[in-house]
Amino acid sequence: MGLYAAAAAVLAGVESRQGSLKGLVYSSNFQNLKQLYALVCETQRYSAVLDAVIASAGLLRAEKKLRPHLAKVLVYELLLGKGFRGGGGRWKALLGRHQARLKAELARLKVRRGVSRNEDLLQESSKPGQAYQVPRFVRVNTLKTRPEDAIDYFKRQGFSYQGRASSLEDLRTLKGQHFLLDPLLPELLVFPAQTDLHEHPLYRAGHLILQDKASCLPAMLLSPPPGSHVIDACAAPGNKTSYIAALLKNQGKIFAFDQDAKRLAAMATLLARAGVSCCEIAEKDFLTVSPSDQRYSQVQYILLDPSCSGSGMLSRQLEEHGEDTPSKERLRALAGFQQRALCHALRFPSLQRLVYSTCSLCQEENEDVVQEALQHNSGTFRLAPVLPAWPHRGLSTFAGSEHCLRASPETTLTGGFFIAVFERAEVPSPTDQTSNGSRTSQPSPKEKEKTQSSSWCQHAAKHIGTECPTASRTNRAYCGNPALLGRKMTSWHSVSLTGPSPTSQEFFASQIKGKLRSMTDHSFIFNDISKNNLTFILKISAILTGTQSVVGSPGLPSLSSVSTDKCAHTPRLLQDASAGAWIQACCGAEVISSD
Repeated sequence: MGLYAAAAAVLAGVESRQGSLKGLVYSSNFQNLKQLYALVCETQRYSAVLDAVIASAGLLRAEKKLRPHLAKVLVYELLLGKGFRGGGGRWKALLGRHQARLKAELARLKVRRGVSRNEDLLQESSKPGQAYQVPRFVRVNTLKTRPEDAIDYFKRQGFSYQGRASSLEDLRTLKGQHFLLDPLLPELLVFPAQTDLHEHPLYRAGHLILQDKASCLPAMLLSPPPGSHVIDACAAPGNKTSYIAALLKNQGKIFAFDQDAKRLAAMATLLARAGVSCCEIAEKDFLTVSPSDQRYSQVQYILLDPSCSGSGMLSRQLEEHGEDTPSKERLRALAGFQQRALCHALRFPSLQRLVYSTCSLCQEENEDVVQEALQHNSGTFRLAPVLPAWPHRGLSTFAGSEHCLRASPETTLTGGFFIAVFERAEVPSPTDQTSNGSRTSQPSPKEKEKTQSSSWCQHAAKHIGTECPTASRTNRAYCGNPALLGRKMTSWHSVSLTGPSPTSQEFFASQIKGKLRSMTDHSFIFNDISKNNLTFILKISAILTGTQSVVGSPGLPSLSSVSTDKCAHTPRLLQDASAGAWIQACCGAEVISSD
């Protein structure tokens, strides 16, 4: 099937509601999907104008075998497009017989409406709007290259690099050959709106991924460290999957599921071009994947970006202009599926962190789904507070909805998006029950103290997505993740805990997570702890546990009471009781010998 016939088939499918424009393009057998998508979108945008010209010119009466949708595509190409491609073949000859009449009718239409440009014929709902004002975001694929190398390449091509953006206004005013580094994501380049890089050699080689900033956020907030096992529950077309692989550095495992075979085939091509080698693709409904399957026993991270109405997608502003919001029936059906998928994902036993995202603006698919999932998993999962400086938060429909993120062209200069980050909240029950329902004996005061101090490390460990090391008896010397920093404290001490970046805390937590996983020798964890480093550990504890300040809390020794001489230079922490008590209370580390 040729380009024009394929475009006509897509338009007919959209009109008969067989699917969305983008979905029908992807499901076509046409080789150049970008070319097909662009032609269909523009023809659809000028649909009312083309109908008027075709009717006035009597084209369909004169050419009785010419189908209406094909006629619309051909007339667009003749009058408004780039001219017939590949010579035009028989279509150029057919339209050539009516060219003069068609052009005359287009000119008369402009005179009647009092306009001089083709674009002025468009209705307000069809004119380029917000979709055309959003910058072009380009993610550097760190599996193949570095951001600085990509920047140098563009500079050699004549682009002018303006450094890291400091505000949304910097992105909004980008023009010409200028480009910036995004202020939030260090591998995201920002170009002026309408910049076309589809034929750029770095894109064709998989070094660049054309991905909207909002679409990058779910993988960034999931932040799995290298070596992790991750599920991408509704993975196609694969941009987010490729970003997860880059974060993993191709170390670990991604289980990617989707039911659409054609979209999975396109995804496999994308991942191969991006150099992804850690992903296992399965044509499977995620709801049929068993959480008890041993293959997924190590999965601690899940990205769930389920099918949705797509009401926030920028392309929908072009392809479905004038359409009403999704019907209540469709929203109920979508929300039901999304709720089932989310609750299913939260059943995976080793899960520590889950990111739920949609490209929808509808509350029914976003806050309502999240609220119901939290109610079904009360005490097991909670919403993680992420990106505190992000300007657009969740709708105030339930307590904690402010932890959700929203995105839109107006507020964030991105496509419309919604994100919620779930984290496991292991809150022990005040009373344990035996198998026959009777109460167990109350813990002793010493056991209570141990449990209270240990909760610090559990909270921190869960917050940064790692399993609490207390599960292993041999690991109790470094139970609290912050305490593990002792050996590497000198080299990490320069990392800033505060600053202009809204993600400094999240970024720092991810750095801790990576460092912890890379450490294999813990034999001298506490040997190099000094008073300054104890202060540093305390700040880390405060960040990871979400507290404003730990110093001065009841029951904690003051920092001035800690004698650093013995603590810093002897291998046995017990030789300084105040230092041991301080670390135990703040970090949850059991005070035993570190040798």
